[in-house]
Order: sequence, then C-alpha cells, then structure tokens
Amino acid sequence: MTSRSALVGILLVLASAVLFSTKSIFIKLGYREAVDPITLLTLRMVLSLPFFLAMALWASRGGAATPLTRRDWLALALLGIGGYYLAALLDFLGLQYISAGLERLVLFLYPTFTVLITALWLKRPVTGRTWTAIAISYVGMALVVWPDLHHSSGRLALGMTLVLGSSLTYALYLVGSGEMIQRLGANRFTGITLSIACIAGGLHFLVANPVSALELSPRVWSLGLTLAVVCTVLPATLLTNGMRHIGATRAALIGAVGPVATLYLGYAVLGETLGWMQAAGTAFVLGGVLMVSRQR
Repeated sequence: MTSRSALVGILLVLASAVLFSTKSIFIKLGYREAVDPITLLTLRMVLSLPFFLAMALWASRGGAATPLTRRDWLALALLGIGGYYLAALLDFLGLQYISAGLERLVLFLYPTFTVLITALWLKRPVTGRTWTAIAISYVGMALVVWPDLHHSSGRLALGMTLVLGSSLTYALYLVGSGEMIQRLGANRFTGITLSIACIAGGLHFLVANPVSALELSPRVWSLGLTLAVVCTVLPATLLTNGMRHIGATRAALIGAVGPVATLYLGYAVLGETLGWMQAAGTAFVLGGVLMVSRQR
C-alpha cells in the first residue's frame, strides 16, 4: 500500500464517519417539524431505494454472478427486514426520547454486541482483554447518562432501551450477513438487502398512515432527501471505497470519530448538553470499542 493510497483511504473513511454522524442531527431537526418517526424513516428509505436498486443491478450484471436460490432470497429478506430495517426503526423511535450524542454512543456499542453474539453463536471464547474492553465501554456509558438520571423520567430509559435494541439488532444483522457477503460480494449483498429494507419501510408506512401523510412541507422533504443521500448512500459509498485502500480494521478505528462528531454537532446545532462527564464517558466508550475492534 502506497502512502498516497493510504491517505486517500483515510480521508474517504473519515468523510464517511462524519457524514454518518450527522444522521441523528437531521432526524432531530425533522422531529422539530412535527414529523412522526415512521414518516421520516419512510422518506429516508424510499428516497434511498433507487440508489440501492442501481447498486444491486450493477453488482449482479454479467453471467459470473452467483444465482440466488429461494433460500438465499429468504435469508436476504430476513436480514433486510428483521435486521437492517428493524434496527433503523428502533433507532428513529429512540431518538424521540434521548439526545443525538447519547444515541450515537449507544449505537456505537454494536461491536461489543457482535463479539458477544459471535462467542455464543460460533462458540468462540472471549478473552480477558475483550471483557475488560466491554466493561470500559459500559462504564463510559454510565458516565454519559449519569448527569441526566436525577431529573429524567421514563423517557430516558425508554429511549436508551430502543436504541440499545437497535444496536443489538444491527449486530445480529452483521453476524448473520458474513457468510452471504462472502458468497455474493459486498455491493450485491448491500444493494439487495437494503432495497428490501427500503421496500419494507414503504409498506410499513402504508399500513400505519394514510398516503395523505406524505403531504409535507418542502423543508421536511429536503430533510428526508438529506437523510437518504448525505447520511445513508454517500457515506456507505465512501466507506466501501475507503476500505479498499486501508482495510476493515483501520476503517473501524477511524470510524470512532463518528460519535465524537455527533456529540459536538448536537451541542452546536441542537443545543444539547456537553459537560466534562459526558466528554469523559465518551472517551471511555470509544476506548472500549476500539479495544474490541482491534481484537477482531
């Protein structure tokens, strides 16, 4: 790997992490426009659909693509709906009750869940260093939450439970997708699975709301388009291309900038709290997750 190639990869992954970190900010801005979570999520998913369909078709072109069996389609549907879409739905619901910075930190615990699920599912032992890293992460989470506990209602607990559920569901999605990514390729798998998730989001909206609920202001539509392109499609594309230059491990380490960016963006844009205890807790969470990532 040349130094120029490494620099390109680092810049691409860094840009991806920062763009991903803005998702929570734009969701919060959408809620200020009195939009419900399902409608806002639907805008993100439906406006992303053309991009993911194009990715799936492009990656499936030619006769060399592995034919998909009925079992493959069932697995892809399960991962797309029960994995990616459910994780996104729980995340959007949880953001009604907790800050953008806290949401990003809770979501960032998914590598620790991935390690634990892999240990239980594939019977891989967890090292003492990994247990230490996990403990550090949760001590950090306690520090972040502590200042809000004395004046919080059940909303904080509900929000954290929903986002923890999102993080756990996303970890299950990652563990379950490993074998299929090797067989189908990352772009083909991502394009098909996320297209299914986007279609599921549209169907969920039609069940939960009348079509007239999409008669929204131009500002809400612009937020939905931003969530689709700037916070979903563009960072995913940048991450994939960045990983080609520097690999998954280094990409995961650079991705740690995401929660920090969200914390400071939440402070600057939304007026969220940012005290010394939150900063210390953030450092603990990032340190623990980075230890786990290096182990993997």
